[in-house]
Amino acid sequence: MIEVIRPRSGTAFILKAGQVLRVTDPLGEQVSDLLAFAEHDTGEVISNGRSFDYEETIRLSTGHRLWSNRSNPMLEIVEDSVGRHDFLLTPCSEATFRHFYPNSPVHRGCMGNLAEALAPYGITPDQIPCAFNIFMNVEVEGESGHLRVLPPLSKAGDFIRLKALMDVVIGITACSAYASNGGTFKPIHYEIES
Repeated sequence: MIEVIRPRSGTAFILKAGQVLRVTDPLGEQVSDLLAFAEHDTGEVISNGRSFDYEETIRLSTGHRLWSNRSNPMLEIVEDSVGRHDFLLTPCSEATFRHFYPNSPVHRGCMGNLAEALAPYGITPDQIPCAFNIFMNVEVEGESGHLRVLPPLSKAGDFIRLKALMDVVIGITACSAYASNGGTFKPIHYEIES
């Protein structure tokens, strides 16, 4: 069954080992922040550093795994129709809005949405790491290493499928930051495939 994450909101749920999570951008150019915590010990959490290290790339796509802070594979990307995601930037927050968008209304962002969704699982805001930002288009420029956030490359109907390699708590959003989504906010769809 397809579930809908409303614009600028988030949710959390259990994904069992072997299940596949399909995340779809129904309208195009919408980012979705994704987190994973080991269900039975939420001190084990998705890690961008471990994932970059073991997969030997910052461009994670089909065939790559997302690793935990304890060096265990948590999720495997089994299909990816876009091929461009970000794992460098942290979830947007109220502080992000004050810093980057000083003339726009402050929003709690993905950080606030993830914190609320994950609280029933005993996960506190300080446990929230850098998210795997599905469909987010971040360019790293040459020698300077300057980061540029560009509109997502995802078109309507594009998707990514991730297979759980352990029982995990998933936190997921429809991102709230202006630059990440080309200036508009749209829903994200997801489905658990057994």
